[in-house]
Amino acid sequence: MNKVSILACALLATIQSFAQDTGDQRVNRALIKNKVYHLEKNVLTPEKLWELGRVSAEGLSSDGKFLIYGVSNYSFGENKSEKNLFVAPVDGGQEPIQFTTEAGGESVVQIRADGIVVYLFKGQLWSKSISGGESKQLTDIEGGLENVKISPDGKYILFSKAVLINKYHSVDKYEDLPKSNVYIYDDLDYRHWDTFNDGRFNHPFIASYDNGQIGVPIDVLKDEPFYSPQMPFGGAEDFTWSPDSKAILYVCKKLFGKEYAQSTNTDIYRYDLATKTTVNITQGMDGYDTNPSYSPVGGKLAWLSMKTNGYEADKNDLIVYDKNSSTRINLTEKWDGTVNSYIWSKDGRKLFFTAPTKGTVQLFSVEISKDPKKSEAKITQLSEGLFDIGDLIGEVENGLVVSSTTLTHAAEIYVYNLKKKSLIAVTNVNDKAFASFAESKVEGRFTKASDGADLFSWVIYPPDFDPTKKYPTLLFCQGGPQSATTLGYSFRWNFQLMAAQGYIVILPNRRGMPGWGVKWNQDISKDWGGQAIQDYLSAIDDLAKESYVDKERIAAVGASYGGYSVFMLAGVHNGRFKSLISHCGLFDMTSWYGTTEELFFANYDLGGPYWDKRNEKTYTAYNPINYVDKWDTPILIFQGGKDFRVPIGQGLEAFQAAQLKNIKSRLVYLPEENHWVLSGQNAQVWQREFFRWLKETL
Repeated sequence: MNKVSILACALLATIQSFAQDTGDQRVNRALIKNKVYHLEKNVLTPEKLWELGRVSAEGLSSDGKFLIYGVSNYSFGENKSEKNLFVAPVDGGQEPIQFTTEAGGESVVQIRADGIVVYLFKGQLWSKSISGGESKQLTDIEGGLENVKISPDGKYILFSKAVLINKYHSVDKYEDLPKSNVYIYDDLDYRHWDTFNDGRFNHPFIASYDNGQIGVPIDVLKDEPFYSPQMPFGGAEDFTWSPDSKAILYVCKKLFGKEYAQSTNTDIYRYDLATKTTVNITQGMDGYDTNPSYSPVGGKLAWLSMKTNGYEADKNDLIVYDKNSSTRINLTEKWDGTVNSYIWSKDGRKLFFTAPTKGTVQLFSVEISKDPKKSEAKITQLSEGLFDIGDLIGEVENGLVVSSTTLTHAAEIYVYNLKKKSLIAVTNVNDKAFASFAESKVEGRFTKASDGADLFSWVIYPPDFDPTKKYPTLLFCQGGPQSATTLGYSFRWNFQLMAAQGYIVILPNRRGMPGWGVKWNQDISKDWGGQAIQDYLSAIDDLAKESYVDKERIAAVGASYGGYSVFMLAGVHNGRFKSLISHCGLFDMTSWYGTTEELFFANYDLGGPYWDKRNEKTYTAYNPINYVDKWDTPILIFQGGKDFRVPIGQGLEAFQAAQLKNIKSRLVYLPEENHWVLSGQNAQVWQREFFRWLKETL
């Protein structure tokens, strides 16, 4: 391995020192629960992966003593998941109690101070005491409710509903033709993610509320062709009530057609219930403004903000507006990082947030100065170790309730003890399963990139790894392209599963990934086929120097931008790879620009349209289709039929090119899937074809 910088050495030492701590921590989790498992170690398989419970936090009781969480379990026979809610004491001492048992998923809306839990079930509100008893149905609203927020005083309800504004679909436009199925558009935003726009827009509604009785709803965006929550992934986090219950805040991008498709300028709007007037409180802030949240005390409002219109991966800053002084402060402006999520401390004096850092996602805090004119805030990293911190659920005595993952353990809920600097398990849904799986070693590794920069990678090894043997190796190419490769746990791109089949897997933190400074994150824009691709080659070349890597059995795999990377590598790898796998990858940048839907992304990251000569490099030197003449490596191509982000033509074009060049190639077409694979049985097919291909070609 090349000589690394002092910074790199320090990080590597930290990673190695935490490796043993993390192992001990997992043992302690089982001991705390008085469950020490002595089972024969098994190899993780795709089927066993999908048998794991998927844990999600729902909320804390007002006294912080009890956690409500969900567990989703997949049924292979029914090809669907069933989610139920559970209650567990935050400080341990007793087993969790199942809170719901009916078929159909539940989600918590409110945990009241009197212990009553209000939750959504099949589109209606239900209530039940956190200590048990019978469930009571509160509402019976035609069409059901979504994204519900009840006002602090309990007198109003806020929810969303899709409203027909524009008649794009023929059955709406021509009511005498009810069996027709035609869409007519005169502008862009005609489809998004996996759905064609039928002219219905999500709107926030407000109504009076009295123990399940809902008054006449008011459409806050009446007759306006705008979305709130945002499309396609916005939810209840796009809404919040003012502490006095007199107003709501909602997130919305009030643009239409071409302007909508080319902008990220969402704003946060305040709607006053009494006057029915709306004010844009982020006027003049041109990028994404999202996740508004009022402080528990003190009259302050926080939100997340990006500066640059059109740049979806811009530095995400934490903004606080002080109503008392009418000042707005960017708390993280001078900090060289980007914020994932945040919550207020109970006393309103600080904010806790998560952010990617050096190959992990960790917990931070930022103090709010008493002097409103002081813009520089004190930021402190609170956690460190071989884990990711995920959801921030709430503050309790001595710590925070959070979710956490590693590359070899799915999400569970913990208390991160701020004094002891350690994770203490609250849930143990999958402990028995993971105790039965043969453990894979995970290590950090530094390489000198082709431009001399220090390039970090995670490497995961097969169970019972023997350095005297040789192993086939996979180079994983991350998507995004500005998505971090940290210690998350995926149920499809699962590196523990890959390692369990006998492969070494390397995960480079190449150019474009957050966690290594803002510039590192920015460097990939307009340079997709440049330094990032060289980073991949540097990482695999360095690892291939190890005696245990079989240099004749190396493959490159990836999805989205990672799939693009595989298509690029196919033309420039010069014999390094014996097999390639691309999922929903970009193959021809020209045709992709003409068919993708979020044009703000294409305009910023590629530089703009293909007819603008200033962007020539993107569509020539960095366009995989222009290197097909050099393709000579077996390639497997996955393509979703409902993928409108990287539409179907990309995968079909690449497969057709490989076939016509008589290269061993396979197309796995998933007609009902989008950019992801969401169906359980389709996911099983995906995994089987993934590993079948590797067995055939590697």
